[in-house]
Amino acid sequence: MNRWAARYGYEKTGREILDKAKKGNNGRYAAVNLMNYSTIEFRLFRGTLKHNTLIAALELVNEICDLAMHLTEDEIAKMSWSEFVETIEAPELIQYLKERSLYINEETNTEEDL
Repeated sequence: MNRWAARYGYEKTGREILDKAKKGNNGRYAAVNLMNYSTIEFRLFRGTLKHNTLIAALELVNEICDLAMHLTEDEIAKMSWSEFVETIEAPELIQYLKERSLYINEETNTEEDL
């Protein structure tokens, strides 16, 4: 896992994380690749052929990007998982999280239960 999706670790500020990521020895093989000037590559996910899993992954990246663009660094650092989940409106992502008991706001039935 470290070879294909290593993590940068945690620093005190976003600028320190970015500097560490740019100078790190992971190169482009980090969980979030920041090596290219004009793109950000998310390497957090396993490969899948399941349509709903693929769409949920894309929706998660979109939600993360929305938060990064609209919240301050401090607001992001203080946000809990449950607060993040409350902001999600993407239907495939909500269903995906519910099926894996990661959507803590309400109970759900999985496909097997139906």
